[in-house]
Parts: sequence; C-alpha cells; structure tokens
Amino acid sequence: MQRALLFLNPHSRHGSTRAANGAIRQLGESGMSLLQYSNYDRRDMASLIRRHAPEIDCVVVAGGDGSINAALEGLVATGLPLGILPFGTGNDFARTLGIPVEPVAAASLIVQGDTRSVDVGEINGRFFINVASMGLSVELTRHLTGALKQRWGRLAYPIAAAKALVRVRPFTVRITRAGQSLHARSLQVAIGNGVYYGAGMAVYDGARIDDQCLDFYCLEPAHLWRVPLSFAAFRRGSNRALPGVRAFCSPGPIEIHTEPALAVNTDGEITTTTPATVRLLPKALNVIAPTGNLPTSAAERSRRNDDAA
Repeated sequence: MQRALLFLNPHSRHGSTRAANGAIRQLGESGMSLLQYSNYDRRDMASLIRRHAPEIDCVVVAGGDGSINAALEGLVATGLPLGILPFGTGNDFARTLGIPVEPVAAASLIVQGDTRSVDVGEINGRFFINVASMGLSVELTRHLTGALKQRWGRLAYPIAAAKALVRVRPFTVRITRAGQSLHARSLQVAIGNGVYYGAGMAVYDGARIDDQCLDFYCLEPAHLWRVPLSFAAFRRGSNRALPGVRAFCSPGPIEIHTEPALAVNTDGEITTTTPATVRLLPKALNVIAPTGNLPTSAAERSRRNDDAA
C-alpha cells in the first residue's frame, strides 16, 4: 500500500503529540505517499474519500472512534481499506481488532498491510462500527465534552456516567425482530456490532466484529441505584447474567419504537432519533488489522443468545 489518504484529527487526545508525529513519519519513511488532511470538517470525510479514491490505495484515520465513524460512508462506498492510528480517548474499535494503542506500533501494522473484512451496523441510514444506543448513553454523551476528555482521559467516561445517572429517566420501548415483539420499561437500549464501546465497556464478551450478528441488550433495572452496582459486569461483558437485562443476537433487521422519541448515539455521536430501523451490513468494511481471533459461528452464537434472551 503505497498511496494513502491520511486524516489527522489534531483535536483528538493524542493527535498533536510527539508520538503521533513519529507514527506519521514512520509511514512516510516506509515509502508510503501521504495525502494529508489536518484541518477538515468531519462531515466532509466521506466525500473526500470518494474524491480521492482513484488515486489512493487506502485511508488512514489518525483519531478516535468518532473520526472512524465519520469516514465509514466513504469507506463502505469505495471498498478502500482502513488503517487506524488510535489517537482518541476510548479507541474501542481498535481495541476490538487488537490494534496496538502505541502509535508507532500501529503505524507498523499499517505498513504490513494485512486486511480483514468486518461487519458494519446501520441505523436509520447512519453507519456505526461499535454500538448504537439510546437512553443513559445519550445523557453520557452530552456530558462527555471534549474538555473533559482532554483533562481526564479515560476517567472522563465514569465521571460523565455519574452525571448522566442523575438526569436519565426511564422510557417505554417496543423492539420487533423476526415478527416477534418485546415491550419494556428501560433506561438503556444498545445494539453492538463489535465487543467494546464507551472506553472499554463490553456489549457482550462473546461478540465478534465479523460474526454477521448484532448483539442487543435492554437494561430494565427495578431500582436506579442498582445501575452503578452493575458497572463491573458491563465492563466484563457479562451483563446478560444480571437481573433486569434482556439480550439477544440477531442479523437484523430490528425495529425500535420508544415513548417518548429518543435521540440515538452512534459511536459516541448523537446522529438520529427513534423510531429506528437497525440493519447489518456483513463484511462491508475492509480494515488493516491483525488477522487472528477468528469469529464464532454466527448460527452457533444466535442459538446461544436466543436461549439466554
């Protein structure tokens, strides 16, 4: 891979550090020709990818999950491989793929050029790579400011979560899939594509990014004070054993209706509202990543998760 379109987010937690400069220098010294954008609007990333597609071999995103999400539309449309320099705060997609967080090591992986195909989620026409969610996570996103992340790093997430718990209110939700519906009074609904979200929280510890299956959970605590006590289980991805959690795996589509209508968070950004239709695009994204960690059979996981639901 000799020609790369590089998006460097200077506002990401590590986008302006010496380590970031070293990683980018390594890409250039390896013989890779870099067309670099550092001052750009994330809303323009997809169109820039399409514009330069005939003249490049891959796209490198130096930033966090939000920057990767902004590039998804262009990447899926062109089929260009994605290389990741994980300069963000959470870097959940990189963690799911086993990409090293150390910038120079991540650059070395891009130079090797080994690719794999992974799934992409879609909700109301908006792509997501980690998770789409509503309820508590949206309140968390509203409190998770750039200034908070720059000051506290990964600690910004539990700080914002504590503030969100004070403001979140239960909502009524109806979820329909495969002709069946469930009704619940919930604080949080999440649909995961990979393993991690929210700076290391796990949707489900058995999830895979390429298993052609979306992992759904609905949080229905009997008492709000129980939610903080569940934090450790959510970090491990073992939340399905908790009282008040309903979960399943599905290739989609999934229809979600809430009362009242709610904002939807996709990969850390508020992008749409309910009602929502969730779909899966199997193996829609090519990404430069370690090629190990083969997925569990989707059929096997579907049976296991339906039994747990």
